[in-house]
Amino acid sequence: MVEPLFLKGVLSGHSAGVTSIATPINNANMIVSSSRDKSILVWDLTNPQLPDSNDLYEFVGRPRRRLTGHSHFVDDVALSSDNNFVLSGSWDGDLRLWDLVKGCSTRRFVGHTNNVLSVAFSSDNRHIISASRDKTIKLWNTIGSCKYTIERDVDDDFHTSWVSCVRFIPGQPTIVAGSWDATVKVWNLTNCRLRCAMKGHAGYVNAVTVSPDGSVCASGGRDAQVMLWDVNDGKNLYSLDAMAIVHALCFCPTRYWLCAATQESIVVWDLESKSLVQVITLETPSKNRNGLIKLQMLHCTTLAWSFDGRTLFGGCTDGLIRVWGSHV
Repeated sequence: MVEPLFLKGVLSGHSAGVTSIATPINNANMIVSSSRDKSILVWDLTNPQLPDSNDLYEFVGRPRRRLTGHSHFVDDVALSSDNNFVLSGSWDGDLRLWDLVKGCSTRRFVGHTNNVLSVAFSSDNRHIISASRDKTIKLWNTIGSCKYTIERDVDDDFHTSWVSCVRFIPGQPTIVAGSWDATVKVWNLTNCRLRCAMKGHAGYVNAVTVSPDGSVCASGGRDAQVMLWDVNDGKNLYSLDAMAIVHALCFCPTRYWLCAATQESIVVWDLESKSLVQVITLETPSKNRNGLIKLQMLHCTTLAWSFDGRTLFGGCTDGLIRVWGSHV
């Protein structure tokens, strides 16, 4: 029998909805998050806040540093593999590179003409990619120079609508991107040409994630279907019913699990058996003027696992990051 995930507590510090969470590949003591409050928070998970008598949750960490500079929502963050730098993309149209030791922005990447929706580091930290509502993907070096722009005017195979999510495939000079044109496409960065197009969604794609071994990617969005793809040939392997609009996806690093954050819940599947492990419904307790506790529905917008697969972080529309634990 699979042991279900249990709610350990929350992280409280953002004043608006959480948009993205980045976890280190070798450190369980910190995470980084972004928010519609225009800030990025670096969290210390070893030093929890102490709740007072009015708190309805247990706190499992506290903000260690707040990074500010973007003038609009920060939509995505990524950590370098050495945990020294954070990359952010914002609705102000810019990317920023942040030095976590100094606590400041060291590079500003200017070139997109609309909101930046997704950013990522390559595994060797030498390359950066970004995706935008301007319907382009840009490849950058770490000093802020745009090396190539993949766009419709250059390549007729390119996306015809917003590019909502872009990720590197581990161990390859390759990226996978999801778009509001309902497609998922794999691009070879050696020549910045299309390797394969994956079609099957009946609505816009919000989220794309790649398995730890780089062989499979998952996508989800408006049609409430999570589709699994072979990234080498673009073949659709199978689909899973998420039962609501999908906002985010992530693979567990230690088990063959896939998690989806949807408009109604968090859904966890075991991909080996293609079976449902758990459905987590989110409710936030609040007190009315009479002191009575009521439950208000909310949804999760971003998910991330700790590197050891023991902790799942979910950023929510109420500004809290909920933290679930696993006994495995």
